[in-house]
Amino acid sequence: MNTKPNPLAAPLTLPCGAVLKNRIVKSAMSEIMGDRGHGPTPELHRLYSRWARGGTGLLVTGNVMVDRRALGEPNNVVIEDDRHMEALSRWAECGKANGAHIWVQLNHPGRQSPAFLSPEPVAPSAIPYASDLKRAFNTPRSLTDAEILEIIHRFAKAAETVKRAGFTGVQIHGAHGYLVSQFLSPLYNHRTDRWGGDITGRMRFVLETYRAIRREVGPEFPVGIKINSSDFKKNGFTEEEALVVIRALDAEGIDLVEVSGGNYEAPAMMGGRKKEGTPYFLAFADQAARTVTAPLVLTGGFRSDEMMRTALCETAVAMVGLARPLVVDPELPGKVLNGNTVTSTVRPLTTGVKLLDRITMLEITWYENQLRYLGMGQEPRPHENVYKTVWKILSGMGTMAFKRRRA
Repeated sequence: MNTKPNPLAAPLTLPCGAVLKNRIVKSAMSEIMGDRGHGPTPELHRLYSRWARGGTGLLVTGNVMVDRRALGEPNNVVIEDDRHMEALSRWAECGKANGAHIWVQLNHPGRQSPAFLSPEPVAPSAIPYASDLKRAFNTPRSLTDAEILEIIHRFAKAAETVKRAGFTGVQIHGAHGYLVSQFLSPLYNHRTDRWGGDITGRMRFVLETYRAIRREVGPEFPVGIKINSSDFKKNGFTEEEALVVIRALDAEGIDLVEVSGGNYEAPAMMGGRKKEGTPYFLAFADQAARTVTAPLVLTGGFRSDEMMRTALCETAVAMVGLARPLVVDPELPGKVLNGNTVTSTVRPLTTGVKLLDRITMLEITWYENQLRYLGMGQEPRPHENVYKTVWKILSGMGTMAFKRRRA
């Protein structure tokens, strides 16, 4: 039992005036638990009830799309209008149990919509994938100016809808190679109009999206963003540009900035971009946090209470984000907040055959199975054999096992 003052237990007041009860964030993971009509399911309700009871201060949902024509996965929740209001309201109610905040992560996949879902995806520019991903994703079509404005409206409409449903905030997904991230990156945005060019033009889309959302939800409703620190690719979006964007959003009144990095061609968020025993993107997050008013969340790589405490005590970061540790132990926040010494059981997963790991996307699908257990009201199985996951995929999903899914 740690008897020192616990920085993770301190409340946090956001620029809009909303108060988060502690400094632990459940970072977004794509749950793929929408129904056939892309509405929330009882499994999502149970999942977020469990996380709320576990003591997390802020729960951020995964990948809620703003356009059913542009999906990241077949079972994404989509918010375009009021058709799912009852189920959305129930989801919000479950997430707010035990005093937690629950924010909806709003997203558009852009070019990262798989070929089996999008014969012609849209993006800032018609840039195909150069890696082996080109087999999984079709070359996108460049958006028109009118289409860009329509997508911005969709983000704002979705935010207004979830506010009425009872959610306590929204997060713009601006990381991991999705549409907002595509606009920011010179690798994927080759436009010469007002939406492209230098960083001033490339960040116009995210600024206008934030402004449109703010007009719809008002000044007292939390609006945050998840943003890349870098593309981690040559000639891509840089840390210097990320700082420019974060400062611009801070000047506009953004309430919370979550730092991540990479995309599916350079997946920094999946490994390899940190020193052993430290979180991902720590140095950048500390640097950014010292230059803006908005609080910063650092997500990725936290495996112990000591790591979390150190991040808050020795840097300017205001919150820590957890994802996979909360899948295998939904009660982890409560243990940490009570002063217990905690080390997550999260570990690299492998069958020992790299090709099989890659074909079955083991590091994603194993955790999807754990989310399903929680959604069914069962306990997670942190020591479940990886071959059980492989067998479920190959025997139960057929060719769908080879369809690319994302985080």
